[in-house]
Amino acid sequence: MSYQLQDTFKIFTLSSNPALTEEVVRHLGCELGKSSLKRFSDGEIQVEIEESVRGCEVYVVQSTSQPGNEHVMELLIMLDALKRASAKKINVVIPYYGYARQDRKARSREPITAKLLANLLETAGATRVITMDLHAPQIQGFFDIPVDQLLGVPILSQYFREKQLEDPVVVAPDNGGVVRARKMAGELNAPIAFIDKRRPRPNVSEVMNIVGEFKGKNAIIIDDLIDTAGTITSAANALMENGANAVYACCTHPVLSGPAISRIDGSPIQELVITNTIELPEEKKVDKVTTLSVAPLVAEAIHRVHKEVSVSTLFE
Repeated sequence: MSYQLQDTFKIFTLSSNPALTEEVVRHLGCELGKSSLKRFSDGEIQVEIEESVRGCEVYVVQSTSQPGNEHVMELLIMLDALKRASAKKINVVIPYYGYARQDRKARSREPITAKLLANLLETAGATRVITMDLHAPQIQGFFDIPVDQLLGVPILSQYFREKQLEDPVVVAPDNGGVVRARKMAGELNAPIAFIDKRRPRPNVSEVMNIVGEFKGKNAIIIDDLIDTAGTITSAANALMENGANAVYACCTHPVLSGPAISRIDGSPIQELVITNTIELPEEKKVDKVTTLSVAPLVAEAIHRVHKEVSVSTLFE
């Protein structure tokens, strides 16, 4: 499906999601904007926009995934270049919004990096943000510009609906994920359960209890992101040890850093279903991992913003 776009529409990519951007461009039926990303000998980033953007409605696709600091700086420099080149609207498409896990002061003298990044994006020139599955929904309120948050649950739910698992139960890996699990459970017409855990320090979690009926069922653990996979594999082990028939896992953002892939490979998880909000390197594309594309959803959101029609139906 291709869309009718105005001549002033332009879309650019940086280095974090070029494959996803190219897929979005194919769905939109347009051409990718011409730009180049270079580095000075000391590593400083240089962005060049190789066509006129004066008076244009511009979209820039860039996740702030690892290496997060590099990708954030690329994006900020690109926004500054577009603003100084007199682009009329600068829409930032951030499939994965990094630095979102520090969204409040949980302890004294801690930063709120989710708010800091919002301030930086606005100062650099962003006039709208389109993103997916923010780690905390209240991050939308950190911006003074419009923020459209797309959801990965419908895409993941559709995959498991077509898989037709017998007797499924949707499992939230922590209390904070219950709303997401309930949404998937509603789409699959399945019950929910959740893991009561504690986190003694960052990237370390301990399962305390499992609440809900899951014995003899096919469990689907859902989360917004998987980083080191400690939480998800601990949950999978606990479910299997306590009588689950099989365990599947899914998430929108496959951060998968450090020991994540080896942990998943060595866990009882039969299949990990992810989306391509973060571009997965070849060494992480193991047999257990299935990747779904968010390109059709992102393309539809961009088109709706461009045509100034409602985006709210895509949030559901």
